[in-house]
Amino acid sequence: MQFNEDAELDTSQVSDLRGGGGGVGGRVALGGGGLGIVGLIIYFVLSQLGGGGQLPTGAGFEDVGRGQQVGSEAIKSKCKTGADANKNADCRAVAFINSIQGYWTDQFARSGRTYQPAQTNFFSGGVQTRCGNATSAVGPFYCPADAQVYIDLVFFQELQQKFGATGGPFVEAYVLAHEYGHHLQNLLGTSDRVRTRSGPKSDSVRLELQADCYAGAWANHATTVPTSSGKPLITGVTQDDIAAALDAAARIGDDFIQKELGGGRIDTTQFTHGTSAQRQKWYTLGYDTGDPARCDTFGTDNLG
Repeated sequence: MQFNEDAELDTSQVSDLRGGGGGVGGRVALGGGGLGIVGLIIYFVLSQLGGGGQLPTGAGFEDVGRGQQVGSEAIKSKCKTGADANKNADCRAVAFINSIQGYWTDQFARSGRTYQPAQTNFFSGGVQTRCGNATSAVGPFYCPADAQVYIDLVFFQELQQKFGATGGPFVEAYVLAHEYGHHLQNLLGTSDRVRTRSGPKSDSVRLELQADCYAGAWANHATTVPTSSGKPLITGVTQDDIAAALDAAARIGDDFIQKELGGGRIDTTQFTHGTSAQRQKWYTLGYDTGDPARCDTFGTDNLG
């Protein structure tokens, strides 16, 4: 995939906190999809693998050491157009965020609603949120208490190194779009429907699969979402891009993580995000139909 080189980027949707967190500990509080794409499962697995709550830097993103600040002004100065997104991984993340939020702004407007944008915070090592403190080991997450997305961008390297994912730009898009799916659920009140936290048909699983479906719906429209200048940011999404996203979805299914990284025993009573097959199914449904209305995981007993 490529970005339209002339399309403008909006860095106001991103805050760069990297270098300022250091060793913040603890866990963010669950609530309404509060822990994003992998949540406590990743926290547990990385702890067992000796991650220690600190992810390595790299993966093409800005290399930030402890105590070294990057700052939102640096992002603003270097991420101006799609041409920058084609060359720089930080700018690529900004471009995906712009596209995702542009899509949901339009979708809300079509249904007579007003979309409330969410800030995405890039952090390194640890971060403080209104949902509590979190280390990078928690993985990307959405905090409903402050309606913001948090991500240590080097998480994408972890997906490849520890989970064996193919990787690539559209994996990053999938992860970010999934987190914004949780923002939609917060805005629409879906998060308030979560009562059961674990189990194969729990509300938590339904919430996560719906966020996957929303991510797929955005991917379907990614090449037509315009910026403020009227030009779409993304000029092409290939089948290889979608395959990479589906591969990542498979690597973060409850069953895959428990079997491959958690000791080999699958315990369905502890499922919180859905199986690999379920995650792929719901992302594919969103992508194939391009219709967020088809993502009603709470209205069906057949989750796949």
